[in-house]
Amino acid sequence: MRNILCATDFSDFSNHTIPYGVALAKEFDAKLYICHVIDLSAIAIYGEFQLNPVDQQNRIKKEAGEQLDRLIGEQPVKWEPLITVGHTADEVSRLVEEKEIDLVIAATRGRSGLKRLILGSVTERLMRVLSCPLLVVNSPEHKFVNPISQEIRLKRILVGCDFSPDSDLAFQHALSLAQEFEADLHLAHVVEPSVANELLKPDKSLSEEIKKGPHSRLTEKLIAMVPEEARNWCTPQTRILEGQPYEELGRYAKAEDMDMIVLGVRGHGLVKTLLLGSTTDRVARQAPCPVLSVSTKARE
Repeated sequence: MRNILCATDFSDFSNHTIPYGVALAKEFDAKLYICHVIDLSAIAIYGEFQLNPVDQQNRIKKEAGEQLDRLIGEQPVKWEPLITVGHTADEVSRLVEEKEIDLVIAATRGRSGLKRLILGSVTERLMRVLSCPLLVVNSPEHKFVNPISQEIRLKRILVGCDFSPDSDLAFQHALSLAQEFEADLHLAHVVEPSVANELLKPDKSLSEEIKKGPHSRLTEKLIAMVPEEARNWCTPQTRILEGQPYEELGRYAKAEDMDMIVLGVRGHGLVKTLLLGSTTDRVARQAPCPVLSVSTKARE
């Protein structure tokens, strides 16, 4: 990682992105951008609109810059404030291209009422449009970064696998992080009830899976995802879960005390859909730990 961007609306939840950005910037000797997007339409609705919009923008930008300075403090990282006006997801996406950002960090919750700028819906849109991975911070209680020392303690990583291109890319990111931080890697495939029923139908294309048993065949596919050279340092745990993906992945992450969940944004379609963008968003909202979403839109 060379460039990392944290998005904040100055709410307590979105400010939790800052320690992650600082710690990762220090770890990878990367430049940190702290982004705040001013939504003037929301401000106008709140009755704060002035007759001179230029003066208003300048005043708000000045106040935002002062707040960003206070948030970073004396942290020993290269950083730059990015204060823009517009719609949050569109502005963050534009800045990602302009600054060649390698990772965006955002929260699932922001301000309440009409002034909220970083929302779950905004985060979901970021998942779909960004050309780089998105780290979603949801639960401040379970963090893999110490906010005081900025120490990274990434020891257990869960990756959701449905064998789609996005989930394959998510696995590659998870494998790279596991190697970087010497973390345990867990691979989980969730079989939804409708898919389980489909697997049991007498279909020629599924005959081999039925002979061997759906779960054992899926387990073999998970194991086969791990490259031979990675087995020298990695002994991944594999799990086949049944139920709703967002519920089962969250439950497993909590039970096994995961530090991060890594998911692809898009999964398979039709009846065999296991991981969808909407599922990834629901996991991010409810997960007991940060979630890294990865899309094949991401730059190589």
